[in-house]
Amino acid sequence: MPRPPRFPPTPRGGSAVTTAISGARDVVHPMSILAWASGGPTAGSPRVGPEPPPFPHGPRPFTLAPTLDRTADYDAVFRVVRGAVHYVLGRERPGLGLALSNLPPAVGAYWQVAGNVIVMNEGLVRAMREHATSTREFNSFVYVILAHEYLHSIGYIDERSVRQVTAQVTRAAFGEDHPATRMAEGDLWQLYPFLSYASGGDGSRIRIVPRFDLASTQTYIR
Repeated sequence: MPRPPRFPPTPRGGSAVTTAISGARDVVHPMSILAWASGGPTAGSPRVGPEPPPFPHGPRPFTLAPTLDRTADYDAVFRVVRGAVHYVLGRERPGLGLALSNLPPAVGAYWQVAGNVIVMNEGLVRAMREHATSTREFNSFVYVILAHEYLHSIGYIDERSVRQVTAQVTRAAFGEDHPATRMAEGDLWQLYPFLSYASGGDGSRIRIVPRFDLASTQTYIR
């Protein structure tokens, strides 16, 4: 279980995420409302992560895409995340856990470097569940947040780079017209302004999501 970083209260529609993260003892990479600066490092540079390899799959379709069209738990959506990243980049990482926390509304999720738990904003999930117009839209939201943090965990550390790779993977797996692609290529807080007003906190409460990433753990954890 990661020690949760404490986040100061953030004003509605704004963010103090950079200050909050830099004051934490552990290095944390959050998915936040803050826009990345142009001209930053790109995939392949030493502190970002490896250059994405050529597509390993050839012309075959991504068969897990329909999972987002039906009711799915976190484990099922994460299977789509892992499958999409492997389908496009040929890379994967097993053994991650998931927790939900009362994070500020400007933070979608975070992953601590060298850790094995993604911590997701429970308030944003609740708000999106209330406002989503379809199962596909809600699951796409969960997919994009999990994909962002999963890509951090396999080596894409820089925030600008990981957003670019998340968009690349999602477009290749789902096509340009899928809501997951629109979310990955856009800004969640601009696409869904109500997220800025979701209930939140300082990240002090964390609860583990059971039975997560079963595809990589059920063979050796009983």
